[in-house]
Amino acid sequence: MQLGFVSAILPELSLDEVLNFAEQSGYDCVEVMCWPVGKADRRYAGVTHIDVLSLDVASIQNKLRSTGIAISGLGYYPNLLSPDKEESKVAADHLRRVIEAAGALGLSVVSTFVGKDWTRSVDENWAAFRAIWPDLIRHAAGHGIKIAIENCPMYFTRDEWPGGKNLASSPAIWRRMFEEIPSPNFGLTYDPSHLVWQQMDYIKPLYDFADRIFRIHLKDARVSRRLLDEVGVLAHPLEFHSPKLPGLGDIDWGRFFSALGDTRYGGPVCVEVEDRAYEANLTARKKALLQSHNYIRQFIGRDSR
Repeated sequence: MQLGFVSAILPELSLDEVLNFAEQSGYDCVEVMCWPVGKADRRYAGVTHIDVLSLDVASIQNKLRSTGIAISGLGYYPNLLSPDKEESKVAADHLRRVIEAAGALGLSVVSTFVGKDWTRSVDENWAAFRAIWPDLIRHAAGHGIKIAIENCPMYFTRDEWPGGKNLASSPAIWRRMFEEIPSPNFGLTYDPSHLVWQQMDYIKPLYDFADRIFRIHLKDARVSRRLLDEVGVLAHPLEFHSPKLPGLGDIDWGRFFSALGDTRYGGPVCVEVEDRAYEANLTARKKALLQSHNYIRQFIGRDSR
């Protein structure tokens, strides 16, 4: 396994600065954000460390060689099933460009969301899923790229309530997705923290979906039993849980990495920082990545470079 981090937490740094920080901090790789250049519409979105519309492959590859840092994959997380047809089209068009950029860079994975109309049920979203996703997966396969869907439900803000903006939130839905599109180029970026706050087993899917887990995000979650007893599971998720750095929440990371070993997962595992206790400034966010690196290294050794 190679230890990395998701570049969204360092929006003010250039790609060169992100790669230099990764090298200095002992990381092996980085998942690089590739949003369209412009203003973010939510936290952790709108970060552009590689602009796929002005891709300089030679320059990026030279920097990777000089630092010894790898790109674990490209990341872009919009709502492709938005009820706003223009938003959906813009997202799908840009995702195609991210896929093409990943191919040009010699990468193998692009991580994203399925998307969802948050006002409708899973069944009511399925027609849009069928209309959009088979063609995107064919496009990815044609460029030698695997699409890894992160399992975040995306309903933490008022505009995402009540149904969330990402369909791929549970094992039952993943099975339905993969039955609909059985392509080996369609899989998951698995983040265990989202199962923790949904009161689900976060270890079992590592075995059940071993052949579909293309990437891993390392984020912890702390559920307050006191608050959950007050508001119940139907409340807004942030009323009873907090995203945390690895080791500061409820995940048993020893069991988690043991299960990854059982399934012979050998790909990147990338820290995703969304812990508000470490977001005061750039120094604090860098500290979060350093602390997470030191914690996770007890479970995986350094990648030989």
